[in-house]
Amino acid sequence: MTTSLQEQPRGHARRWLILGVICLAQLTVLLDNTVLNVAIPSLTREMDASTADIQWMINAYSLVQSGLLLSAGNAADRYGRKKMLIVGLALFGAGSLVAGLAQSSGQLIAARAGMGVGGALLLTTTLAVVMQIFTPEEQPKAIGIWSAVNSLGFAAGPLVGGFMLNHFWWGSIFLINLPVAALARAAVAAYVPESRNRQGDRPDLVGAVLSTIGMTALVYAIISGPEHGWTSGRVLATAGAAALVLGVFAYWESRIPYPMLDPHFFRNRRFTGAVGGLVLITFGMGGALFLLTQYLQFVLGYGPPEAGLRTAPMALTVVALNFTGVGTRWAAKMGTPLSIAVGMGLMAAGLVSIATLTGHGYGGTLLGLVLIGAGTAIGSPVMAHAVMSSVPREKAGVGAGINGTLAEFGNGLGVAVLGAVLNARFAALVPVAAASLPAALAAAGSDRERAEITGAFSSGLETSLLVGSAAVLLGGLLAATLLHRADRADHAGRDGHADPADLAEAQPPHGKADA
Repeated sequence: MTTSLQEQPRGHARRWLILGVICLAQLTVLLDNTVLNVAIPSLTREMDASTADIQWMINAYSLVQSGLLLSAGNAADRYGRKKMLIVGLALFGAGSLVAGLAQSSGQLIAARAGMGVGGALLLTTTLAVVMQIFTPEEQPKAIGIWSAVNSLGFAAGPLVGGFMLNHFWWGSIFLINLPVAALARAAVAAYVPESRNRQGDRPDLVGAVLSTIGMTALVYAIISGPEHGWTSGRVLATAGAAALVLGVFAYWESRIPYPMLDPHFFRNRRFTGAVGGLVLITFGMGGALFLLTQYLQFVLGYGPPEAGLRTAPMALTVVALNFTGVGTRWAAKMGTPLSIAVGMGLMAAGLVSIATLTGHGYGGTLLGLVLIGAGTAIGSPVMAHAVMSSVPREKAGVGAGINGTLAEFGNGLGVAVLGAVLNARFAALVPVAAASLPAALAAAGSDRERAEITGAFSSGLETSLLVGSAAVLLGGLLAATLLHRADRADHAGRDGHADPADLAEAQPPHGKADA
């Protein structure tokens, strides 16, 4: 039996319990995004894995997950969000079991790809369910808690991985997913209500195939750029194929009566402002935090678990502000545009603090992480809610897929571009023959040379973080400006003074209700 908010105008009776259940499901995926990083030395040693093998163990998961997010969201809307949650947890658990028992690099890579399929279903359906069971007034607080769980998973991954590796073999980092996934699956079956779009339109199979191929090729080009060179034939060919396929996808979606991704979404100022800001924000934050973990390990000398522990203040700040509701109350008082501007301003200030105070040890990094956490707690839930509230309610899965796809795209692009900025600066200050930091440190013949090398890396990090902070600030200002214009058009429309074209752009496309 399916349910809808129209049948339950005050929201689902057990909505907060259900939120806890879907956050548990979400956490299984988020932990796996970072837990593998700490196991790289063990995998290299025990499985005799090459550098290429390690890269594919990491990238197989992200490539499959990124490529399937839109299709997974569409499947959840069409066939049932609860059903897709259960399927996603089952696939993720099965992939974790195969990964934990893998005997070769090839088996582990295949298992990680299977986990990516389950991860795509989970990332889209959890946020879509939140939009179904909560009233519009409660959605910002619920999304704030959902966002806090995201940050908690990011911070806890290296800690959980480090603990498991200190006591068990490397396969335990995957097998630990099994009881969590089983518990989440039982809870979803018992408590989460079914909801789906009963519009009756035919599946957009061509759109699903085109979007999956196009996004997978695009993410692969971004991942391959730093390794093979941005002007290499492999990267240019993959990027060109991605552009061609995504162009065909956009044309196809504009020509069919029931598209998977409605092009009219992009005529909505609120939607375009939110997604444009999201790409720039994840670009700056994803790239900067990736480089920060290298700084903590290679320059300050922390091991992977210790480095993960020292990035935890950012996630703990998010958790403290969002679980207590403080971040939501601040955002409600300021309004959506100002909340995004303030949140992104704090995040940019945190990146500047880390960039300019790297020479002062961990103190400057700690201050920056707290500022980033405060900005994330205020701005990110508002940004996610702006995206989700800009699409029809019956398309919540697709909205979550768009949110996840653009976040993955911005994060991957940030890692690639800001990494290239750092490497260019570093290579200009150290011998070309030892242009990577580990190689340069291994070749250093004295403490003075090592100090010069780490100083060069810190200089490159500073430049990269400043570029990232500029992207975050620009994204916040862009989103805040467009959302302010959309709000102004909404108010004018209610007062009867709106231009019809402006009002049409500010409102989400209308669709049929869920059944």
